[in-house]
Amino acid sequence: MASELAEKRVVHTDGAVTSPAPQHEAGEALVYADPRPSWPVTGIFFILFFGALYLAASFVLPVVIALLFALVLSPVVRFFRRRLKIWEPITAGLLVIGAMLTLVFGFYMLSDPITQIVNDAPRYVEAVDKEIRTVRDKITRLEGARHTAAQAVSEGEPPPGGGAEAAQGQGQNGENPQEVVIGNADLFSNATTVVPQVIASVGFALVFLFFLLASGDLFYQKLVRAMPTLSDKKRALHIAHDIERELSRYLFTITIINMGLGVAIGTSMWLCGLPTPIIFGALATLLNYIPYLGAVVGMSIVGVISLTLFGSLGDALVPVAFYLACTTMEGQFVTPAVVGRRLEMNAAAIFLAVAFWGWIWGVVGMFLAVPLMVAVKVFATYTQPLGAFGDFISVEKPRDEED
Repeated sequence: MASELAEKRVVHTDGAVTSPAPQHEAGEALVYADPRPSWPVTGIFFILFFGALYLAASFVLPVVIALLFALVLSPVVRFFRRRLKIWEPITAGLLVIGAMLTLVFGFYMLSDPITQIVNDAPRYVEAVDKEIRTVRDKITRLEGARHTAAQAVSEGEPPPGGGAEAAQGQGQNGENPQEVVIGNADLFSNATTVVPQVIASVGFALVFLFFLLASGDLFYQKLVRAMPTLSDKKRALHIAHDIERELSRYLFTITIINMGLGVAIGTSMWLCGLPTPIIFGALATLLNYIPYLGAVVGMSIVGVISLTLFGSLGDALVPVAFYLACTTMEGQFVTPAVVGRRLEMNAAAIFLAVAFWGWIWGVVGMFLAVPLMVAVKVFATYTQPLGAFGDFISVEKPRDEED
């Protein structure tokens, strides 16, 4: 016999009242589904998501690059439309053509110095191999002298006078130095395979960037229509505008800082007597987009080339010291003062992000790691479930600021 259930209203924490609960038969069990996703489902989702990013890198990377540049250049397109009444496709076309001409001009200016460095690669490898053999021979002689002294002490006899000569002879009778051969044929074949792919990816990114910029505010209009409630519409617009503003400000300021660092390092390399200092300046500008690892790679390249030119380890360390001093001044004083505390992030989180995206997307992923972190940090400030993650990637605020 069916019994009538009392009509109930469900009142939520936000004050909303739902419709009366439906009536059920007596004794019927009511099962409520938990709307929150379980941890295993979330873990499987992220595994599949990052696996897809890894497998589809050749397609996803140009799309991500175009989206980042669209966020940076959208304020420019919007300014010309509102102030000068210029149609969005015209401004977008001029910006894309300017970016393409910049890439072509930069490649043309740096092609000859890069070709010279590539042709001198066997000399650099030979110089490094010679220095490694020298250090290895010293270690071998030291080990031989220690072994001779230990043997003499164990036998109760004084070390013979010929111990040093015997150790030297042992070092000379060791393995013969291996001949270093650079596979130019393999290098050329790899270049002929990679260069067309790079050109195609750059062309795809530029075309997609044009369509994104030419669409104007279409993205924001679609975003507003997709949100169900008015509060969601406002929050989505705040997130989009904040990501656009913070990302464009970060990339603009960090580009100016990196260009200044490139000029300082190029000048330092010229004072140290290194050839083609423009190469070192451009290399420092690009590598400084990769935190921590970029400076290490730049100092390694400068050290190898200096060792080849000067032939002495002590002289080769002078340009490396100049490089280290410039990057230290930039990282410890200039960037924190210009960028400000709003965009400062946890050093450990930056290092992990650079390593992770480098593992997923290679060198290009290292360049995109920090801009992606800026976007995620802004998004996390508006999303309650990601609040802990946003706090993790941020720097610790001083107590006076918290108070």
